Formats: sequence, C-alpha cells, structure tokens
Amino acid sequence: QVQLVESGGGLVQAGGSLRLSCADSGRTFSSYIMAWFRQAPGKEREFVARISWSGAGTYYADSVKGRFTISRDNAKNAVYLQMNSLKPEDTAVYYCAAGTRPLGVGQNDYEYWGQGTQVTVSS
Repeated sequence: QVQLVESGGGLVQAGGSLRLSCADSGRTFSSYIMAWFRQAPGKEREFVARISWSGAGTYYADSVKGRFTISRDNAKNAVYLQMNSLKPEDTAVYYCAAGTRPLGVGQNDYEYWGQGTQVTVSS
C-alpha cells in the first residue's frame, strides 16, 4: 500500500524558493515512478515533473524546466521538488503521485496520490 503525504508548501515572494517533500509510509516506494502535479484555481491538474525508479531519469514540463528540480531518496521513501525563481503563475496546490508507467505525464498514469500542499507566490 502506498500512502503519500506532502509537506513544505507555503507563501513566498516572486523570485523565492520552496522545497516540497513527499513521504511514503509503504514498503514499495522504490518500485514506483514518482511525479509532481499541480492544480491552480479554476484550472485542470497539470503535470510538473517525473522521476524514474532509480532517480537517474527526470522529465519536466516546459513551464518549470530550469527552475524546478525533482529528486528522490529511496532509503527515506521520499521524493522532493526544489522550486527556484518562483513566479505568481506557479501558485497552485501541488500533489505528488506514484505510478508504474515509465513515461507517464497524465493523471491516469498514476495510481496513488497525496492530499496536496498549497504553494502561493506573491508578486
């Protein structure tokens, strides 16, 4: 069973940084592709970043490439999203997700979801 809990969200000024964490209390964390999605008010949930089982492979949405970095620590059953140079348009609820499709970028590619953490970027 995968149970994901996000943390690290908050209010930050434009240009600032935040680091999100997502912890899994299960025993099979390293078996899953991990990803971050986000959902802004009135918008669809969108893909942000993905990381492979080992952490060697990553993939980013164009909107965050060069500013965000996804990483994982399988020994700690955790995945992280380092967010730098934040913009007001990054304001959203951020969700971590676990799945088994190696190239998944859609919500349906991920089976397990956290409850989300709010990130607000002020201008």
